[in-house]
Amino acid sequence: MTIQETAAMLQTMDRVLLLTHVRPDGDTIGSAAALCCALRDMGKAACLLPNEGTTETYLPYAEKYWAEEDFQPDYAVSVDIASLSLLPENAKKYADSIYLAIDHHPSNEGFAPHCCVLPEMAACGEIIYELVKLLTPVTPDIALPLYVAISTDTGCFVYSNTSAHTHRVAAELMDTGIAVAGVNKALFRTKSRTRLAMEAWMAEWAEYYDNDRVVIMQIPLSLRHDYRATEADIEELSSLAALVAGTDCGVTLRELEGGKVKISLRTGPRVNATEVCALLGGGGHAAAAGATVSGTLSEAKQAVLQAIDMVVGE
Repeated sequence: MTIQETAAMLQTMDRVLLLTHVRPDGDTIGSAAALCCALRDMGKAACLLPNEGTTETYLPYAEKYWAEEDFQPDYAVSVDIASLSLLPENAKKYADSIYLAIDHHPSNEGFAPHCCVLPEMAACGEIIYELVKLLTPVTPDIALPLYVAISTDTGCFVYSNTSAHTHRVAAELMDTGIAVAGVNKALFRTKSRTRLAMEAWMAEWAEYYDNDRVVIMQIPLSLRHDYRATEADIEELSSLAALVAGTDCGVTLRELEGGKVKISLRTGPRVNATEVCALLGGGGHAAAAGATVSGTLSEAKQAVLQAIDMVVGE
C-alpha cells in the first residue's frame, strides 16, 4: 500500500491497538507513540499494547499511551515489525488478527492483509511522519517521538541508511519547536559506568576472522549478571563491533535465557546483513540485521561465520 492509501485506511479506523516488537528500540516505540498521538488528535480511540521489554530510555515516550486491561480493539496495527516471531508474548494473541502492518524492513514477511512496507525509508518513523502529515497537524507531541524513532535508527544520522529525505524530515520535526539537544545527549552521548565496563570487556575478548574483516563480540549471560546490567545498559551494544577500524562486518552475539542467542550484524557493502540473517531465520536491512538462534554462544558463532561465508562467497 502507498502512503496515501494507508492514510485513507487509517481515517476509517477506530479503537486501534498498536503493537511494537520484542526488545523494543527507539524506532518501534517512537513510531507507535507518534501514530497513537495522531490518532487521538483525530478523535479516535488508540493505545499501545504495553511492552514489558521497554527500557527506561524509551518508557517516557510510550507509557502514557499504554492500553488499559479492558481496552477492546477493533483493529490491531503492527509498527516496525518484520516478522510475527518478533511479537512480544502478550501480543502473540493478535498474530492472526493484525489488520495493518507499517514497516520499513525489506525482510517483512507480509503477515497482515494490508501492508505499508517502504524499505527505502531509513526508519519506520519516516513512514509515520508522511502518514501523519495527511491525517492531522504534526504537533510537538507527535514530533518528539518521531525524532527519537528516526535518530536512533540512523545512529544520530550517521548510518548508511540516512538519506536526504531523512534529514529533511528531521529538520521539519525540529521546526515544530521540539528540544532535541537533551534527547541527543541522552541517546547518543551518555553511557552508564556499567555500559562502559561491558564495552571494555567485549572489546578485550573480541575475535577476528576473514583477514580481520569480520569481528565478533559476545555478551554472555554471566557478563550481564556480573555487572548487574539492565536492558538500558545493553541497548545499542550491538553497534560496538562495527566501530573497529579495518572491519566491514561487526557481529554481536548476545546470550539469552532459555538456550538462545541473539545475533546482530552491522556490515559494509561487501556483506549483505539481510541475506546472512535470512539464512539464520532472521532479517533486517542490508547493513543491519539480526536473528535469534537456539544453542550456545560457540554454536551461534559457527553458524553466523558459515552464513557469512555462504553470502560473501569468497
